[in-house]
Amino acid sequence: MSEFKITSITNRDGSHGPQICGIVTFTGSGLTLPSGGLSGPRGKAVFAGGASPNLQISCDTVEIATTGSTASFGNLSAARSYSASCSSSTRGVVGGGAEPSAVSTIEYFTMSSGGGANDFGDLSFARSYPAGANSSTRGLFLYAYAPKTSSIEFITIATTGDASNFGDGTVKRQSDSGTSSPTRAVVGGGEGGVFNSHNPNANASSPFAENLIDYVTIATLGNALDFGDRTVSGWGVGSTGNDTRGIFFGGNPSKHDVIDYITIATTGNATDFGDLSAGNGYADGASNKIRGLIAGGSNPAATDTIEFVTIATTGDAIDFGDLSVNRQGVTAFSNSNGGLAS
Repeated sequence: MSEFKITSITNRDGSHGPQICGIVTFTGSGLTLPSGGLSGPRGKAVFAGGASPNLQISCDTVEIATTGSTASFGNLSAARSYSASCSSSTRGVVGGGAEPSAVSTIEYFTMSSGGGANDFGDLSFARSYPAGANSSTRGLFLYAYAPKTSSIEFITIATTGDASNFGDGTVKRQSDSGTSSPTRAVVGGGEGGVFNSHNPNANASSPFAENLIDYVTIATLGNALDFGDRTVSGWGVGSTGNDTRGIFFGGNPSKHDVIDYITIATTGNATDFGDLSAGNGYADGASNKIRGLIAGGSNPAATDTIEFVTIATTGDAIDFGDLSVNRQGVTAFSNSNGGLAS
């Protein structure tokens, strides 16, 4: 019998060793298993673009299970803010945004790399302030400005190419935010085009502020359906979540500090979760299955703050660290978000 002596086993880029899931049985002698604790499931978050107030081209990254400041993750193809993003376990995709006018650009990042955007294709029209959501295979870009629209488009994340029509939302709106399970994308808040009778929590001085939540089934095509209402109204909303729970936070015009949540598989109104450390608008979020990060935003000036919440519980946000620059209108994605199958 031949003898093999192996010092280490890693993936191609050397960043991680093998992962073993499920029930595993070892037989034989001479095998010593490594020991040591883990702070949580792996997961990389990326924060791209934004304004501080100048438009930003750079991207930051963090490991979600840790705390601390960010590392560089390369650049977008151009300085941009108010984009949307979606992601799989291997690829992050950024679509739309303002440079400062709305663009139709879609580009992608390889999550295992050091960053740097690659051309993906184009949206069917220029969109700023869209929402994003995804399953493991399909990404969605929903609603937007230029002008306000109810249009929903989709891409296949593993390929490249232009976005295709998916359907329409319940109303035309912008500056909302999306979260997802592997089967369902849910979008909350935003700025609508009319004062809606279904929007009883609207700020009387800002009647276009929406509290509505709607949803689509990601694997199909079709129009969005009503889900329920947020506890507050506003645009510039951020979101995060895991495969069971979606979380919405912040919003304009009042720069409120409210965090509320929904159970994605059901329908119904959002429930209070806790508070941000300060009022915020135009922040965004990324997550693994346990922890949601809340990054950037403004009140009233752009901020570099990153906070986190434990998704399965309720409570106020806790300090995580800082972005490399202030980022209002940042877009965030991760390789372990709620839309990805476990």
